[in-house]
Amino acid sequence: MKISKMRLTIPVIILSIVIFTGCGNGTVSGSASGSEIIENTGKVVTSVSATETTEMVEKRLNSRFPNNPNEKIDYTGVKLSEIWLAGGCFWGVEAYMARIYGVADVTSGYANGKTENPTYEDVSYRETGHAETVHVRYDPAKTSLNELLNYFFKIIDPTSINQQGNDVGSQYRSGIYYMEDSDLEVIQKVVAEQQKLVDKPISTEVQKLIRYDLAEDYHQDYLEKNPDGYCHVDFSPLETQVIPEENKGAINDPTEEKNMNTEGEADKMTKNTEIFVDPALYSKPDDATLKKTLTAEQYAVTQNSNTDPAFSNEYWDNHETGLYVDVVTGEPMFSSKDKFDSGCGWPSFTRPISPEVVTTETDTSFGMERVEVRSRVGDSHMGHVFEDGPVDKGGLRYCINSSSVRFIPLSDMEAEGYGHLIALVK
Repeated sequence: MKISKMRLTIPVIILSIVIFTGCGNGTVSGSASGSEIIENTGKVVTSVSATETTEMVEKRLNSRFPNNPNEKIDYTGVKLSEIWLAGGCFWGVEAYMARIYGVADVTSGYANGKTENPTYEDVSYRETGHAETVHVRYDPAKTSLNELLNYFFKIIDPTSINQQGNDVGSQYRSGIYYMEDSDLEVIQKVVAEQQKLVDKPISTEVQKLIRYDLAEDYHQDYLEKNPDGYCHVDFSPLETQVIPEENKGAINDPTEEKNMNTEGEADKMTKNTEIFVDPALYSKPDDATLKKTLTAEQYAVTQNSNTDPAFSNEYWDNHETGLYVDVVTGEPMFSSKDKFDSGCGWPSFTRPISPEVVTTETDTSFGMERVEVRSRVGDSHMGHVFEDGPVDKGGLRYCINSSSVRFIPLSDMEAEGYGHLIALVK
């Protein structure tokens, strides 16, 4: 699909609608970067840089997802309508919506929260009220709001509250958000029809859009750049859509993509792109095995939520380059690149190696209210996350027990099967 690389301010004349989705990304053409803000004034401001490398195109050619029928359609100059949808992790929702014939562009972002310009960490840990959302821009001559909404309902559980698939939290609520009053009638009609198909009341929000902020670069086109990445969405409903013959199986020619990325644009791929960590590669041993393989301290911390003594634990002052993995499962947790000296006496990190490898829970032990950090696959107690970290790196401090992790030096990562993560620790 061809669209201009700079998105200009979109007039209020454009029909708008919003559908919230979880954490997914699958835009049809160039990656979105910069900021896109939509407020209830109807103001839309977007700055975009399209820099897709030949390597990324090759990944798409071998993708497990269906081809995108919009790839070869030039939507430049077309008066597009809009809608924002929320339905769990926005990575999968964006990729799915982008493959509906007539959809010109999709971005991932955060909608209808209480704060401006939120980060992923804000939305995940700071109760900002945002929903992971995809912004869908479509050609009303090729598809309709009614059709888009019906495709949307095929991939969500509209009766689930604050959860879609494995994604749990208010940021993963489902919702449909609009800007034009004329859209409300269409939305209400579709919701009413969907209610006839389920026994429980539909909990999908229907509200007017307040604001929408574009998510970080690494979330944009996530499954196009990482086709093996996490996705909770079933793409099979797209198999029945009617697509003009000339657009079937469309995919950008790698040679053409290479020519589009002039003046070295293809070499400007962001080095800090998040890498997907496949949970299927790791498993938690049974309790009897853990008692044999873990030390008494490791078992007490990971399984009983004990805490290492400050300044008297293995890694609090470790400055070697390498990877920290869950001592129970081996799942990658933290990079030495994100480790810093906080002075607290425990290993401190500004972020996990990838957002999905950790889960958080409210911890009210010892008369305090803290946010506990646990590993995804092993459910190991890792430590806690606080909001007193380096401001220039997101402001978070992951305070982690040495007994919860095993350190793998850079020199050993390849041999131990973590070679694909070397770029994240160097």
